Amino acid sequence: MSIPGQQSADALISRLGVPVDPDLLILALTHRSFAYEAGGLPTNERLEFLGDSVLGIVVTDKLYHAHPDLPEGELAKMRAACVSQRSLAKVARDIELGPCILLGKGERTTGGRDKESILCDALEAIFGAVYLTHGMDVARDVILRLVGPSLEAAALSGVALDWKTSLQEACAERGLGSPVYSVVGEGPDHARSFTATVLIAGEPRGTGTGSAKKHAEQDAAAEAYAAITSDA
Repeated sequence: MSIPGQQSADALISRLGVPVDPDLLILALTHRSFAYEAGGLPTNERLEFLGDSVLGIVVTDKLYHAHPDLPEGELAKMRAACVSQRSLAKVARDIELGPCILLGKGERTTGGRDKESILCDALEAIFGAVYLTHGMDVARDVILRLVGPSLEAAALSGVALDWKTSLQEACAERGLGSPVYSVVGEGPDHARSFTATVLIAGEPRGTGTGSAKKHAEQDAAAEAYAAITSDA
């Protein structure tokens, strides 16, 4: 199997700054929609799972040592800001990852190459591929080089993009109890979509959608946060 636009793929490797095992690279770029249409090929989801964990430990370690005086809650918010779907999608766009992703026809025709969820998942899969190819030290260097601006922005702004944590805190301040999330999945495995609803004091206050439960819940939390903080 080849990667669409081999020149784009070569440029991607150049921007990563390290070579990646060719088989792992193709796997990292294989979205489930393409795998389904191609007769059930392996998808990038296992690599995404691995890359998500590698990204998490690298960012956590960096924040822990860079901010020795910050409490756990603030570190958690900064980490969430750095590894949010929006932040990772921006990194993916910066390295022009979208044109390299293997997508099914439906995703291609609906702008899948610029969807935040697809870009985020593919970037995490790339991190997983780099880790398997080179090990932790090289993976750390690549990740910090790419997400470094997000780390710096989070440190300077102090603004959390972890909407679930922000919502939890806002509810506690207002005596509303803990938010309760309900998530429903729809569609076939190769095009799964999740819808999350968050209940506050028994009432639905926000909804969100995404290709993963965590993304749907974050979107729902963001909407609910806006709703309750604007209440009189």
